Amino acid sequence: MNENRNVFAVDGAGGFVVAVVILLSAVAFLTYKAIVVQSGNAKNFYKIKDETSIQRISVDNAKHIVDVK
Repeated sequence: MNENRNVFAVDGAGGFVVAVVILLSAVAFLTYKAIVVQSGNAKNFYKIKDETSIQRISVDNAKHIVDVK
């Protein structure tokens, strides 16, 4: 039998706490980054020029978007 048992081992309660802290910190970091990106794009207004020449599937459609600052 394994007599080397420890509550704070990686597979015990300590490992559980470490895993929870890592997951919660990852969630907090991603939430913060999402809020920063959202607020940055909320202030970035744009206008579409020459709407009649936009094609349904084309990589040139990005040229029709103009930033308004």
